[in-house]
Amino acid sequence: MPQPSTARWAIPARMASLLILPLLSVHASVEDPKLLPTPPMGFNNWARFECDLNETLFTDTAQSMLSRGLLAAGYNRLNLDDCWMTHERGADGALQWNSTLFPHGIPWLADYAHKHGFHLGIYEDSGNATCGGYPGSYGYEQKDAETFASWGIDYLKLDGCNVYPEGGRSMAEEYKLRYGQWHDILSAMAEPLIFSESAPAYFSENKTEWANVMDWIPFYGELARHSDDVLVYVGEGSAWDSIMVNYHFQTLLVRYQKPGYYNDPDFLITDHPGLTDAEKRSHFALWASFGAPLIISAYIPDLSDEEVRFLSNKELIAVDQDPLAQQAALVSRDGTFDVLTRSLANGDRLLTVLNTGSSSAKTSISVARLGLKGQCQYKARDLWTGKTSSIRDAIGINLDSHATAVYRITPGRGCTSVTPTGMILNTVSGNCLTASSSGATFKTCNAADTQVWSVSGSGTKVSISPLSNPAKCLAAKGSIIALVDCKGGAGTIWSHAITGHLQNANGDCLTESGGQGTLAGCELLQGGQILGLPSGVHVVDGSA
Repeated sequence: MPQPSTARWAIPARMASLLILPLLSVHASVEDPKLLPTPPMGFNNWARFECDLNETLFTDTAQSMLSRGLLAAGYNRLNLDDCWMTHERGADGALQWNSTLFPHGIPWLADYAHKHGFHLGIYEDSGNATCGGYPGSYGYEQKDAETFASWGIDYLKLDGCNVYPEGGRSMAEEYKLRYGQWHDILSAMAEPLIFSESAPAYFSENKTEWANVMDWIPFYGELARHSDDVLVYVGEGSAWDSIMVNYHFQTLLVRYQKPGYYNDPDFLITDHPGLTDAEKRSHFALWASFGAPLIISAYIPDLSDEEVRFLSNKELIAVDQDPLAQQAALVSRDGTFDVLTRSLANGDRLLTVLNTGSSSAKTSISVARLGLKGQCQYKARDLWTGKTSSIRDAIGINLDSHATAVYRITPGRGCTSVTPTGMILNTVSGNCLTASSSGATFKTCNAADTQVWSVSGSGTKVSISPLSNPAKCLAAKGSIIALVDCKGGAGTIWSHAITGHLQNANGDCLTESGGQGTLAGCELLQGGQILGLPSGVHVVDGSA
């Protein structure tokens, strides 16, 4: 992989050596998005059935997806999870399928899938053993890749159980080495397998270490499961709370997603008995708004007609599969409503609103919060009902508890410009950058205009203004953050990096310190400097 270009981003010397990624044969990931230009859609057995999988489950699922229109809607992947294999490798070192569970064999199942319009994916682990105790891939990476390809597999979910550091490496370094090795092997194949990585999920309890792992993930594969497993069908606890945990992690990762790489908040658990109808619909709508993988883990033959209907919603699937591949980012959060937005390839703007509260509630969202001009005419299409209405300055929302509204906003003539707008979030502390009379502080997110920021400009040269005072720009004055008149100058010019750093053209980085917004030297894994910006802001990703 090419080394980062310091001509595009002024990287301080103490950071430069840490940002350089290994030189790799690039054939996949964000460096070549043709392998997976839009997020995958399909079925996986794990959350619904765990190890209770077999050939019949997959053939019955395929037939149901065909007859109920899910294949036609885009769900074209059938993915085996853990426990499909025997406990011992063959004499030649190859993995072996459990012939009791798969009497016709995995190659037969792959052929069956292909003949019916599906792809077949499979599961392995980067450690000595899978999470279920079956043979891991460690030491057999090349053999396993060749085996999977020979069986007709084109998608690999690689887990991270039973990984033990060697050679004095840290745990994070060990994961990077192993997933990097798999990337090299897959990239060298004539037809690389889609690579689903699970490494970040093993670091999610430490936000700075987690961010460090996430920084290399988009360069090694096409998608990554970044946080906890979503609650399995028979699991204890709240299914909605489990979904919200992964939803929250997803909101921290906007800067990584682009065509060829997708943040994966885990499966759609559509038939989970612990979810209300509103929660099931929200689960799907939020994942589609994120442009996330849509992998159903449910017993599809028993899904209700209504569940199949919303999973097949053409307009929400079009949002998920939008070729621009932006991830919806938080505009505001106030304890009741989360408001998110992103741009779509045809110039429309997406508005997604989640009621996180325990009762029905109303709100109004200005078009300015979506990065659009006021006093213009817009069409707002409700992607649940298909109804279109005209709006000018704001749109009213009325939502039941845990319900989600999704609108596609189409600008009228002369109103097509969009400015990336939303929260600037410290993804470690969870605090929002907040404009003040003297500069900026970090406070609990409350959805005030002082916490909504517009990011103007292009490439690595952007200016940042609060919605509460658009004529003022965020500026560096020595070690102080100030708001000054937007008249240009290096102090008001910023760039955003995949590491989360928001760096001023003078060289230092915006830092949360004791709740204050300050400037300090840019340091990797400095928790006060790992910031998330609105969707659509150019990100320096460390590649050429």
